[in-house]
Amino acid sequence: MTSASIPTLKTGRSHPHPEPLSGAAYSAVELMPGDRNVVLLDQRLLPSQERYEFLSRFEQVAEAVSTLMVRGAPAIGIAVAYGVVLAAGASTDGRDGFLAAMQGADGVLRRTRPTAVNLAWALERMRVTTHAVADLAPGERVARLAAEARAIQREDVAACRRMGALGAANVPDGGTILTHCNAGAIATGGYGTALGVLRAAREAGKKICVLAAETRPVLQGSRLTAWELHKDGFDVQVITDSMVASFMAAGAIQMAIVGADRIARNGDVANKIGTYGVACLARLHDVPFDVAAPWSTVDLSCPDGRAIPIEQRGDREVTRMGSMGIDVAIAPDGVGARNPAFDVTPARLIRAIYTERGIVSPVGESGLARLAAV
Repeated sequence: MTSASIPTLKTGRSHPHPEPLSGAAYSAVELMPGDRNVVLLDQRLLPSQERYEFLSRFEQVAEAVSTLMVRGAPAIGIAVAYGVVLAAGASTDGRDGFLAAMQGADGVLRRTRPTAVNLAWALERMRVTTHAVADLAPGERVARLAAEARAIQREDVAACRRMGALGAANVPDGGTILTHCNAGAIATGGYGTALGVLRAAREAGKKICVLAAETRPVLQGSRLTAWELHKDGFDVQVITDSMVASFMAAGAIQMAIVGADRIARNGDVANKIGTYGVACLARLHDVPFDVAAPWSTVDLSCPDGRAIPIEQRGDREVTRMGSMGIDVAIAPDGVGARNPAFDVTPARLIRAIYTERGIVSPVGESGLARLAAV
């Protein structure tokens, strides 16, 4: 997939969906009216360019997920659900042929990002609907699957707003809040998880300053979180990842909050690489460290963080830097890199986990089991 082969919106145009389910003027992903095209904000180009890509095939959605055009566990789940809709639109076969084609599409989409549990959760939900509609006419199949996929996005936005309201009570008024990676509206269906908590705190009248750790190696904090918060009028500043300890030692950070890509049964949390280091520093300096994530990110089949699969990405994300056609080496040619995309923060370092079902604090298996029964 290349941007040249996909129709694009001009930079600066308003969002193409007439009523974006994100509830904002920008979205990570939306299914267009007619259910034949998915529109994605190309997050690789931010903050220099706000550009949307139209995708008409599920293979393009898979590539968009793999290449970080769309990222963030909830947004990935929504994107692959919409990818299933596109796959259904490409099949006019009877039941058996349709189910075979859909199984193939599921496999392609499922292999894109192994750590984000929302991906598999969304695909399983779509798989159930796929079997339920297999005997229907092709157009009705697409319509039913599109309704289910849109329901996933609507529910995610509602979940973000609910967890935001729950977490806002613990945000200190007048405080400086650190966040790592991007857990905002463009990482979700809309509103955001960790950033949703900050949005809810501001809506409650609290005055806060946000420090966005740059989040190497691909700078989702400085490129994406800072872009999103600045666009929405927050007081936000960027710091390098290596500055976190110094700011905490100086008492300049009153709280840290992040999102999650998978939460194990015992409360261990996988998030963007570098999160564990922030949590360790927060514990050392008595800074509360919280996590916000939808219940779909909780994987009760995963006993602890050691069982969470950690995606290993390519060298170039570490050894080179650039965007918009600029590619600069920051390591000598011939030198490789290790590039795990995520690390695991142990439950003992987390003050609270906010979900739409409620708050887990203290963090551990019993608290998650309690919410599982809700």
